[in-house]
Amino acid sequence: MSMSFPGRFVRRFDDEIRFFKGWMDGPKAVGAIMPTSSVTARSMAAVVNPASGLPVLELGPGTGVITRAILARGVPPSSLFSIEYSPDFHARLQLDFPEVRFIRGDAFDLDATLGDTGTTIFDSVVSGIPLLNFPMVRRVALIEDLLDRLPPGRPVVQFSYGAMSPVLARGTSFQVVHHDFVLRNVPPARLWIYRRGTPTV
Repeated sequence: MSMSFPGRFVRRFDDEIRFFKGWMDGPKAVGAIMPTSSVTARSMAAVVNPASGLPVLELGPGTGVITRAILARGVPPSSLFSIEYSPDFHARLQLDFPEVRFIRGDAFDLDATLGDTGTTIFDSVVSGIPLLNFPMVRRVALIEDLLDRLPPGRPVVQFSYGAMSPVLARGTSFQVVHHDFVLRNVPPARLWIYRRGTPTV
């Protein structure tokens, strides 16, 4: 049974309260002024292929809006690896989604953060990390590292508020394409896809 309108409203309000607390504690790590909208989350999750049989990697789940969208796409909770830097967000996410594999750690150091699962090949990566808060060299290195963990043609989808891709493709091994522009987000969001090779379903 679908959640009623009041139920969705209460959940959204709860997400916003947690988001603002996280923003006050570490604005650079959060990097946004409002939680990601459900419309944006669904657009990001649309790149995931649940039929691949491979797990999905999520970066920066925050309050869990994008996590919900990935699960609604048909990904089993045990096949979703989600890395969150904030201890407060991480603790609440574990309560809200007990079967998802939440890992508290740094997405810019995936070998250490993933530990024994560091050699896992993922179907795709869904990233809400505020990349514009980091130097370009670190952004490029992150995308290259993520693509090393995907089959050829599979995407990394990245959320950003900027008019241009937050990661430059010149001199790299990947291509970048604009995926979506979501007006129903505060502020409006642009979604970008990075991949190597030919796109696959």
